[in-house]
Amino acid sequence: MSIQPTALAAFSLAGRRALVTGASRGIGRAIALGLAQAGATVAVSGRKKAALEDVVTAISDAGGVAVPVVQDVTKPEDCRIGTAQAVAALGGLDILINNAGMEEVKPSLEIDEALWDRILDTNLKGAFFCAQAAAAEMKRSEKGGAIINLCSLTSYRGIPTAVPYGASKTGLLGMTRALAAEWAPLKIRVNAVAPGYFRTELTEAFYHDASWQEAMLRKIPQGRFGQLDDLTGAAIFLASDAAAYITGQCLGIDGGTLASL
Repeated sequence: MSIQPTALAAFSLAGRRALVTGASRGIGRAIALGLAQAGATVAVSGRKKAALEDVVTAISDAGGVAVPVVQDVTKPEDCRIGTAQAVAALGGLDILINNAGMEEVKPSLEIDEALWDRILDTNLKGAFFCAQAAAAEMKRSEKGGAIINLCSLTSYRGIPTAVPYGASKTGLLGMTRALAAEWAPLKIRVNAVAPGYFRTELTEAFYHDASWQEAMLRKIPQGRFGQLDDLTGAAIFLASDAAAYITGQCLGIDGGTLASL
């Protein structure tokens, strides 16, 4: 039996308005491009306007529509202002992708308060206050909205020398579940994706170590690292009406890594 057009339409994001944080590079950029290709109008946020303009151009060249929003998610007031700017530019907000994040590997005995705060403020506090600002807008709509948080394998397992990062991503998973339960009556769905091993600017240094690559590949049943395109379908699905009855879930995109532990 072939899939009917009415079923495929549930995956369309035509007419939806999305904000993607940390969209100037890597995973955020890829998801922003994917949402635009699925029909959404996208506000791309980050701290550097020039880099955001590059993403806007790439989306425009691909036939989509995007606007830049300069935003520092470590500052709660900036989360509110940036979200308001996105709402003003797009005429509303239906989708939030909480992607902005940072990581710095360091032995736990060498971590100071400044590093702890920098990672937690970006990955967890920023995600909460962006979600809060987005939900304040989404609750005004009869259709509600969809929020997707970027969790990690460290949301489920301990990684030595990545304690602040793991703490932030474990907290983000808990936040996803709690907000999903609280905001369901508002028709706001809150889900997450947990990427496995993807080569991005944030993780590039690891891939310079051939022995590290070999060790990691042995942990991945599919035997390969993730490509950025592997993430876009999941983001589109969770943002779409095809996932209308899914909330509070975290989808691992990891080639089977978590399943094989």
